[in-house]
Amino acid sequence: MAMKIRLARGGSKKRPHYSIVAADSRMPRDGRFIEKLGTYNPLLPKDSEERVKMNIERVKHWLDQGAQPTDRISRFLEAAGILEKKERANPHKGTPGKKAQERVEEKAEKARAAAEAANAPAEEAPAED
Repeated sequence: MAMKIRLARGGSKKRPHYSIVAADSRMPRDGRFIEKLGTYNPLLPKDSEERVKMNIERVKHWLDQGAQPTDRISRFLEAAGILEKKERANPHKGTPGKKAQERVEEKAEKARAAAEAANAPAEEAPAED
C-alpha cells in the first residue's frame, strides 16, 4: 500500500482549514485516511505557532514506514527541521506576468518620448531686421 502524508481540506467556502493526514495514495483528497497527524490553518499569520501543528513523533513513524510527504507537507517538515531542505529550481519565479511587462514597456516608451521632447533643440525665433 503506497502511503502519503498529505493535506485533507475542511472548512467552508473561502475559509480553508486543513488536516495533515496519513492516507493511502489511492484515496481521494478529503476521503478516507488512516491517521490524523496535525492541522494547518492558512488564514493565520505566518509567524503564528497555531498555523501548523503536527504530532512530530507520529510523522517520523510514518516516514520510517515509507510514507511519502507531498510538496507542501515536505516544506512544513523542512521548516520543523525533520527533513533536509531540497533544492528547488523555479526559473520563472521572479519574472512578472505579461500584463506587467506590457505596462513596463509602455512606461519606458512614454519616458523615452518625454526625454526626446526635452532634448530636442528649441526652434529659434526668426531674427527681426
